[in-house]
Amino acid sequence: MLVDTGTGRSTPKTGKLFQNLQTVGIEAGDIDTVILTHGHEDHVGGNTDAEGRPAFPKARYIMCKGEWTFWNSEQAERSYGDAELVAFIRKNLLPVQDRMDLIEHETEIVPGIRALAAPGHTPGHMAVGISSNGEQLFCIADVFIHPIHIEHPEWHATFDMAPEQLMETRHILLNRSATEEALVLASHFPFPGLGRVFRKGTGWQWQPIETRA
Repeated sequence: MLVDTGTGRSTPKTGKLFQNLQTVGIEAGDIDTVILTHGHEDHVGGNTDAEGRPAFPKARYIMCKGEWTFWNSEQAERSYGDAELVAFIRKNLLPVQDRMDLIEHETEIVPGIRALAAPGHTPGHMAVGISSNGEQLFCIADVFIHPIHIEHPEWHATFDMAPEQLMETRHILLNRSATEEALVLASHFPFPGLGRVFRKGTGWQWQPIETRA
């Protein structure tokens, strides 16, 4: 199972997904489920190969129904304001349409892995909750773009589509992460993007895991 496919080979420094998978002994054909947290180009750009074919030939793709509907509607161009990027997103979504399972939030994808509602960054953005042997991991994708947003959840980026909704989502996930003592994985945090959320006064603090030098 793979969560998001990255930017693909859209720049000279990207497109290393398959190389990195092979490093840990995983081939494209080994992936049978691809969860797409949202439609932004840096999360769906690796859906297809250089010929526009599904990059993971044996996989089903999973996305929130509202997210799919948004990116394939006229509203996407009006809201996103960049027709070229919207075209790139659709180029990487439409080839997997017949493999796509559109779900509602709070859906169990397979035992131990659940889609969590996390709208705001985009209309149908989802997080992914993983449970195993009494431990929990929340893959929060782009709910938070930078660790500073943990301490200041009211701050948002210009490309967050619904800031007030996003702030509500952040409070829910922060409370849940701290209360359940879950590991948190954030797509855009400094490597490895993995840590925990702790309460700090009336707010929260990010503590990355320690990594070996």
